[in-house]
Amino acid sequence: MPLFKKKVDQRIAAYQRELIETHYAEVENMYKQIRGWRHDYRNHIQTLKAYAASGNLDAIKTYLDELDTDLATVDTVIKTGNAMADAILNSKISLAHSKDISVHADARIPLALTTPDIDLCVIIGNLFDNAIEASLKLPPDQRMIRIYMDMKNTQLYISFTNLTAEKKLQKSGRIFHSTKGEGHGLGLVRIDAIIDRLGGYLSRNSENGAFTTEILLPQQ
Repeated sequence: MPLFKKKVDQRIAAYQRELIETHYAEVENMYKQIRGWRHDYRNHIQTLKAYAASGNLDAIKTYLDELDTDLATVDTVIKTGNAMADAILNSKISLAHSKDISVHADARIPLALTTPDIDLCVIIGNLFDNAIEASLKLPPDQRMIRIYMDMKNTQLYISFTNLTAEKKLQKSGRIFHSTKGEGHGLGLVRIDAIIDRLGGYLSRNSENGAFTTEILLPQQ
């Protein structure tokens, strides 16, 4: 049994490293786009000045519309008040949008949390990845993920809801059966382990074609 547990722990640790590397790669890609836009900022200003000097208002309007569209692809979608949560949520929201998944997010988090950043990263990242994976089984016009995060007294409340192709998933203990394979299972195990270690609360519910995960994390 100790050998088996060691192998499981090694697989979970490897999965966690891969997850963190993926998150940071997504965040780095997002900030590369932002740095690129800032680099071009002076050129944009010079172009607009040239149009203004010639009195070409139509050209200015068209150019501003193009810049507005370009900026929308790199602008921060959501500002929670917590840097780690902002980085993970915005990179995942960008990924979801690229897959034609509608995301409705309402999140307010204190700048300083007692929950370690790496734990917050694993929880949010896994929840979002699972929601994206489930959403892809639906037609684009039915894909939706709803996120709500806020403080409830001294606890951080996290809620993820996504529509699913199945009306009701089968549950075994705290885990719902999945066809996603080993990586998905390890992600759920990792989330459960973090919640237990931090003395938090976790609830998963599948009903009427929607899947919801709710988490409470003490912050004292």
